[in-house]
Amino acid sequence: MPETERTFEQILTELEDRVRKLESGDQPLEDALRLFEEGIELTRACHERLDAAERRIVELTEGKDGEVKERGM
Repeated sequence: MPETERTFEQILTELEDRVRKLESGDQPLEDALRLFEEGIELTRACHERLDAAERRIVELTEGKDGEVKERGM
């Protein structure tokens, strides 16, 4: 599935799977390195989505009348 189509939760689940496999200690070195690299990429993808969510939240502001208004991004 392309990176842009996966949800934060899906990526986090994949990351947790990689961590479980690494923590088991049953992986040969090359497999462990591959899992670690994948984990780093998944971590970056999670951070990107969290950063985007934070930017979106910042864009939402309360207007003078108490109504929540959205500013263009």
